[in-house]
Amino acid sequence: MNIILNGSNEEVSDDTHLSDIVLKLSNSSTGIAIAVDNEVVPQSLWLSTTLHAGAQVEILAAVQGG
Repeated sequence: MNIILNGSNEEVSDDTHLSDIVLKLSNSSTGIAIAVDNEVVPQSLWLSTTLHAGAQVEILAAVQGG
């Protein structure tokens, strides 16, 4: 199925969870916030949140700098 990930089309399997997306993009789940269809999803729900076709997923990572 197709989702929108950070503004780009991304093909994922039908049973993809948010935690799968995080693992694909990063080695760490700390410092990351995820919104699906403009709703923030708490990290405690990443494993149980299954994506749907056309879902708009935004992943933001905190960066340190000065």
